[in-house]
Amino acid sequence: MSSLILSRYTAAILVMILPGFFSVPPQQAVKATPLILEENEGERRVIRGWPGHPEPGEILTLKVDPKNGGSSHLVFMSVSLGPGGQIPAHRHPSADEILFLQTGTARVQLGDMVREAHAGATVFIPSGTWISVSNIGKDDIKALGIFSSPGFEDFMREVSVREGEKNIPLSESENAAIEKKHSHAVIYREQ
Repeated sequence: MSSLILSRYTAAILVMILPGFFSVPPQQAVKATPLILEENEGERRVIRGWPGHPEPGEILTLKVDPKNGGSSHLVFMSVSLGPGGQIPAHRHPSADEILFLQTGTARVQLGDMVREAHAGATVFIPSGTWISVSNIGKDDIKALGIFSSPGFEDFMREVSVREGEKNIPLSESENAAIEKKHSHAVIYREQ
């Protein structure tokens, strides 16, 4: 064999072998687990108090996310908001959200729109759109939230405690640090 043919042969073998030698192994994918959850099942949490609002906030249940069911593509949660309660103005820079009101009456500010929404209403919140929700009725609002990609659930874990755990309000510095850490997932409007 001529050295030219041998060089091409060696080069072809190296092209096939070396990429696996130097490449980073792919991340181990978490296998998603099928779930059937009743209304009160899931990771139940209570929002901690925060500066200006020392009392615990709404109850939320993380139902499906990377830690619950192993979904790498979406987040599904439920939330309960008492009369007079609110979800402050915020936006999600990298995820679309769908909010489905199961019960209650809300004033929803979505971008430049302000509208009253009732049980059965669906609110589609494209990524980057400002949203706030206020319970203007006499009954609790029960709502379901679906996010197109994970991230926000990690923020929610940091600003809440598991139901039944001691609920200590966040200090201003803790709140600011958590918001900065998760600014890729949620940004709250300055008040």
